[in-house]
Amino acid sequence: MFPKKFVATLSFFLFFLLGLVAWWAQNRASEEPPATVNSPAYTLRLGHNIPVDSALHQAAVRLAELVAERSQHQVKIEVFPAQQLGTDDQMLEMARTGELDIVLTPTAKVSTSVPAMQYADLPFYFPTREDLYEMLDGEPGQMLLQRLQSIDLVGVTFWENGFKHFTANTPLRAPTDFQGLDMRTMKSRLLMEQFKNLGANPIQIDFHATRQALADKVVDGQENPLVAIVSMGLHQVQKHLTLSSHGYMGYVVMISARSFNNLPTQWQQLLVNTAKELTPWERQETHRREAALLETIRQAGVTVHELGPTERAKFKATMANIPALFEDVIGSDILSRTEEMLDRKYGTAQRIVIGLDADLSQYSATAGLGFRRGAHLAIDEINAAGGVLGRPLQLIARDHKGLPSLGVSNINAFAAQPEVVAVLGGVQSAVVMAEKEPASTTGLPLLVAWASVGDLFTPHQPPGPVFRLSADDRLAAPFIMNHLLQQRYRRPAILRENTVWGRVNLERMQEYLQQSGHDFVQVESFNRGQTDFNDVLRRIERSGADVLVLVATGAEGGQVVQTLAQRSSALPVISHWGISSGNFWAANREALSKIDMRFFQTFTFIGNPRPQSQRLAEKYQNRYGVASLREVAAPQAVAQTYDLVHLLARAIAQAGSTDRLAVRQALEKLPPMEGAVRRYAPAFSTTRHDALDAENYHMARFAEDGAILMVSP
Repeated sequence: MFPKKFVATLSFFLFFLLGLVAWWAQNRASEEPPATVNSPAYTLRLGHNIPVDSALHQAAVRLAELVAERSQHQVKIEVFPAQQLGTDDQMLEMARTGELDIVLTPTAKVSTSVPAMQYADLPFYFPTREDLYEMLDGEPGQMLLQRLQSIDLVGVTFWENGFKHFTANTPLRAPTDFQGLDMRTMKSRLLMEQFKNLGANPIQIDFHATRQALADKVVDGQENPLVAIVSMGLHQVQKHLTLSSHGYMGYVVMISARSFNNLPTQWQQLLVNTAKELTPWERQETHRREAALLETIRQAGVTVHELGPTERAKFKATMANIPALFEDVIGSDILSRTEEMLDRKYGTAQRIVIGLDADLSQYSATAGLGFRRGAHLAIDEINAAGGVLGRPLQLIARDHKGLPSLGVSNINAFAAQPEVVAVLGGVQSAVVMAEKEPASTTGLPLLVAWASVGDLFTPHQPPGPVFRLSADDRLAAPFIMNHLLQQRYRRPAILRENTVWGRVNLERMQEYLQQSGHDFVQVESFNRGQTDFNDVLRRIERSGADVLVLVATGAEGGQVVQTLAQRSSALPVISHWGISSGNFWAANREALSKIDMRFFQTFTFIGNPRPQSQRLAEKYQNRYGVASLREVAAPQAVAQTYDLVHLLARAIAQAGSTDRLAVRQALEKLPPMEGAVRRYAPAFSTTRHDALDAENYHMARFAEDGAILMVSP
């Protein structure tokens, strides 16, 4: 037994110790906040320009709620509506620099930096609301979103503020009703062209000043979605509303690339997938609210008109030229894919389809645009004259992006469609050579409008289903070397790409030089994608070369001239025509001003005396709004495709059938034809499938404004 005094002391000590522990724990708890398992690891800010009572804002709030819930509150999105963080332009710039994480902005506002975003503004272009959704959610929309990478944004999906409608103080039921009206529009060349087509005068006025401008009769009318018409009180100062649904007020959900890259993969996927998941809800909610908005407009005394099918057809015909006018802005690849998807849905069995397989999106997209325009100009003429065999021609284009494998896939896809009678193509020789085999296997005529590879046709063998209206390196290479010698160059060096096209040109050029008692003093090659040419050019300079022969496309050719221009004394350059398939002059204009450069060509509109060329030039200018022929890029792509389509149409008519073998045989037996490029007498035969020869070859140079001018022999 312990003494009572000991027990009492021990009890007091234990009581004191417990009290001390309790006091320490309480103070510790007051110093450190309690741990929480749901504190967010990432806080993102989302900004937009829409009021809180809009479907767009509600979708943004839903996005924040769902992301928080699904991330177990590890990701928090703070939504700032109604331009709380700045104007659209300011928020867009904040997102580009990473100061704002997510931005919801009208596509029209993004189009300043990414012009292709004007796609949804194309008036009366999409047959139905559902068709536009199919495009935006499909491949065309993905192409648009991918273009945002160029401005450091990650494109996710397209939401909306509704479809646009016209208002005015007079009824607008037909294109003629717009004649002479002053119509408010935002700063957009496409929208201004839309009103000009209608005979109206487009006037740029800030959105927030539109109501007052209408009230003061500064303008007669405007276009906007119903939600904008009501929220800004435009219905209170306008007497008539036309439910036209002619354009789309799309909003694009974008994430700052800097913010996106700082997120773990699982949260990146969560953001993207949740925003896409909300897209149908946001659109349906916008559409649902329009019934109440329309009633509000009617209650204000506004007369409401809804366009019927016949009325819409008249508007569509009036606006039919606008997609072509802006194809170089929006992109041939996007419009071509859209046309193919719509044709699959609405195409008639009566049409005769011509395929086009070309680079519509990469470096040679300028040539691809030329192919499309040349084909369309010919098709318009043929269809206006009644078509072929009483049926209209139609062009469907596919983008091979300069990749042989994709070119082969496209040829096989065209071959599987019975309505496709032939396929146009060209530029990259590697792609054309790869396409030759599936064309031969399927019997599908392949009409080459631009590719000069000498091995396209094998000597002493039937030429098969390939027909070419372009240069042939077996003739072009000697032609270029002859020009070189005429200019009294005697020590040429060659820099050529490491492809079949580059190899064949080296062989043909070297053979011609050696027969003339000369040779290259230096031979260099490069691979596609090479960017550093300093060492190569130093070796060429050390060889004592007096001229550089260049066999390259525009991407690497541009790097070469940029490097040459930095030299104290740049070698003159004589180039093959690969550089002219893209926007070579615009990309290298300063460097080219320091270099004496000539290049091979087959055609130009400038100074061309042929009446057929002059008529084509006039039609080109009228249809595509080109003020001067000096602005036409890749003129040979336009003219050579134009002639090929006319030759094909004559072959179909002569065959009396769209049977591919019959058409091929008819192409070999055509009567003479006057074309834009030359007189074909005839174009082809059973043993010769090349329509041009050295008589059609020229050397050219760039003028100070980038125009392609022929050099006198």
